Amino acid sequence: MLEEAMTAIAEDGLAALTMSALAERLGTSGGHILYHFGSKDLLLLAALRWSEAELAEERRQLLARRIGAPRRLDLFLRLYLPRGPRDPRWTLWIELWARIPANEELRTAQAELDRGWQEDLETLLAKGVDQKHFAPTDVTARASELLALLDGLSTRVVLGEESGRDTRNALDAARAAAGLLIPRASPAS
Repeated sequence: MLEEAMTAIAEDGLAALTMSALAERLGTSGGHILYHFGSKDLLLLAALRWSEAELAEERRQLLARRIGAPRRLDLFLRLYLPRGPRDPRWTLWIELWARIPANEELRTAQAELDRGWQEDLETLLAKGVDQKHFAPTDVTARASELLALLDGLSTRVVLGEESGRDTRNALDAARAAAGLLIPRASPAS
């Protein structure tokens, strides 16, 4: 169900995803879907969690790779950013953000999902500092700032704003920001 929901979002957009439309795609009833999820909000949250679990595994593998921290950071940026204007994961994130003020369960889930990205980026940056790839810095603050910037760039891509239509532009902007926020270590004299 979750995979089909993500496919439907990618093909038709989130506004077209109704319980009855999803049920028709799955050959079941809207009541059956509601039985499993309880509401559209909870279906969207389950789909996002499913998608984010896959990305968490990719992040785990990325952090375990035997490559330098600058290359690992570049791969992290690529993983974080949307794949294009119709990226269903990012469409879900934007919808989730809009619903958070009125829904404590969504707010809690968002904090949990964000924490995974934050902790992994902090780990990546701390290793880079330890290995003298990056200059000493407050990795918690820099990770938080970079993730906020990535959220903004990602939103521009998903919304198809002029400067964000090409994901390469967003990646270039992310790289430039990362370079400013997380400077390379000075070569030893």
